[in-house]
Amino acid sequence: MTTQIPAAQATDIQLPQSVLDKQRPLDSGFTAANTADDVLAGRDLTGTHVVVTGGHHGIGRETTRALTAAGASVTVGSRDPEAAAAKLAGIERVETSRLDLMDPDSIDAFAERYLATGRPLHVLLNNAGLMAGPVVRDARGYESQFSTNHLGHFQLTLALLPALRAAGGARVVNLTSGGHRLSGIRWEDPHFESGYDEMGLLGYGQSKTANVLFAVELDRRWAADGIRGYAVHPGIIVTTSLGPARAPGATARGGMDSEALRAQGLINEHGQQIIDPEHEKKTLQQGASTSVFAATSTLLAEVGGVYLKDNDISELDLDPQPIDMTAPETTVVPHAVDPAAAGRLWELSETLIRR
Repeated sequence: MTTQIPAAQATDIQLPQSVLDKQRPLDSGFTAANTADDVLAGRDLTGTHVVVTGGHHGIGRETTRALTAAGASVTVGSRDPEAAAAKLAGIERVETSRLDLMDPDSIDAFAERYLATGRPLHVLLNNAGLMAGPVVRDARGYESQFSTNHLGHFQLTLALLPALRAAGGARVVNLTSGGHRLSGIRWEDPHFESGYDEMGLLGYGQSKTANVLFAVELDRRWAADGIRGYAVHPGIIVTTSLGPARAPGATARGGMDSEALRAQGLINEHGQQIIDPEHEKKTLQQGASTSVFAATSTLLAEVGGVYLKDNDISELDLDPQPIDMTAPETTVVPHAVDPAAAGRLWELSETLIRR
């Protein structure tokens, strides 16, 4: 198995000083080892309304649990609300609603149901996602990772804008990944009519770059309305259910096999998960912490449009090196926070969701 992959680089990107100034750690006091409960210790989120896509499994479920434990009310978007409700049994102040991020009609219907409640939306956690695998397309012919991870969440966020405005101060948190380093946006072929690699990593990388750029441009456009945008790298969590889309008719869920996980140092010879948060290998509780930090931390009150990891703003890596899959670097790189690319992606996304 290949363990080194060339980093996607655009050496001609000149980031404005404003980006260089804000994309730097705050010294939050938290570390990679802290959990979501640590971040929320002493917080009372009573009266806070949150939407979490995919908030019934993996990092999403832990995020839902931690936020509700602090008093928030959470609506979970899921393709199967009844199954999601069963996975959330015992958690208070949570409800489920049908949401398929590859189906534009489903997205609009979810937003309409939420808006009809009259509740403001204080936090939108765009958490659900797909990772790698063979190429799968939605009904429009769009590549599934770009469709789900970015375009579906883009459409959902725009549809929920009235509720975000009604909150009088809201945050939109996009779950991204250090995988953004694999690829920038393929402006001439975002749907991979050609060039889709066997593992689907370039498609994943493009979608994760899109998650960051979306947060950058959302913050620029909506900060004046009190709506701030953030992109979060949670770490590497083996026990999450993140995996590829299923082709029509398929029943098995894909993902890395045990040999690949061992090769990357994620499980030991007994198949047990290796926990080493300082090197990205985290528990679900640790993985959810940066999502919760982005959603609630008062340290972020005056800053948005940034990429976060380990419960703080990430520094910038201005000289990306080839990616070593056994010890991946996840610091944000310039192509993912470039304001010019962020504006261009927003305009492209508006066009694509109208089709």
